[in-house]
Amino acid sequence: MQTTKIKKGDTVRFLNAVGGGIVTRIDEYKGMVYVEDEDGFETPVLERECVAVPKVNAETNFPVKDFSSKPATTTVDEPVQSVKETPAKPVEIYETAGGDVLRALLAFIPVDVKNLQTCAYDCLLINDSNYFLFYNIVIGVKEHRHSVANGILEPNIQEEIVKIEKQDLNDWENIQVQLVAYKQMKDYTPQPAKELNLRIAPVKFYKLHSFTDNEYFDEPAMIIDLIGKQDTPMSEIQAEDIKKAMFEKEKPEAAPVAQRKKIILNAAVIEVDLHINELVDNTSGLSNADMLQLQMDKFHAVIDENKNKKGQKIVFIHGKGEGVLRNEILKQLKTRYKSFYFQDASFREYGFGATMVVIK
Repeated sequence: MQTTKIKKGDTVRFLNAVGGGIVTRIDEYKGMVYVEDEDGFETPVLERECVAVPKVNAETNFPVKDFSSKPATTTVDEPVQSVKETPAKPVEIYETAGGDVLRALLAFIPVDVKNLQTCAYDCLLINDSNYFLFYNIVIGVKEHRHSVANGILEPNIQEEIVKIEKQDLNDWENIQVQLVAYKQMKDYTPQPAKELNLRIAPVKFYKLHSFTDNEYFDEPAMIIDLIGKQDTPMSEIQAEDIKKAMFEKEKPEAAPVAQRKKIILNAAVIEVDLHINELVDNTSGLSNADMLQLQMDKFHAVIDENKNKKGQKIVFIHGKGEGVLRNEILKQLKTRYKSFYFQDASFREYGFGATMVVIK
């Protein structure tokens, strides 16, 4: 573990960007310091990318020097010699193994996870690669679209780009992300520019299971992979294409309808959200036992409905919580439905709070 040279309370300035402030906290394990600027905003930055600034005497505006360890001496005037400043060496960019595979993510973290209906959200851009990223984030609808954040993000770093207030969530339903990856002063394999159109329903911000444990933050977050996600710009879908698709859909198929439907059902993954607010509109008057019973009734109903569809995959989203619902589901799978295969669902898609069942 690296021993930090910068201490909490030090005034620092950034080496690779304009700005600085006072160090409020230090993460020695990650080599990060958190710097609060004069407006009260806290910015995470690598310790090696900032430098401590000497304290200044408020009356003279000169740096404060410490003479406590030096004996008092009498000095005489000496000719003033010009001092040639040595240019600062460029900060070496730290590269990670596997970091030449471009990976960038957008993260949303609730300011108060216990009050999702009223709190604001921090939006962060994560550069998990050895490339510099030029980015531009555009939100809004129709002629009211505008860039909310743009700039350059250094390799292997994350940056808060904007704080989203509750009343502004509707503007974030349609997001356009533009990314250009490159390296400075060295050879590299060029990466294609990325332009992605995202759609996030505002109601998703109000659901606790939208925010999951992850490898980037200590708190739950909604993470969106910007590189692995496939995207088709909306402008490529023309009215003629829609008409053609509708016409082809209405044509009779040679294969029996019942057989075709069975194949589609078996190929698709059924997602079942067992969070209580997805099952009932109002939980007032319900005890914990009542809510668990409603959730298990839904679980049994879905299993019974699909028990004859061999190969059918069903993902039950139960959340992490205290694990009561998950443990009850596993108990039933090991006893009542022990012929079925089950495992944790994809962490990338569902976080830690889902179980996938395969009908055998």
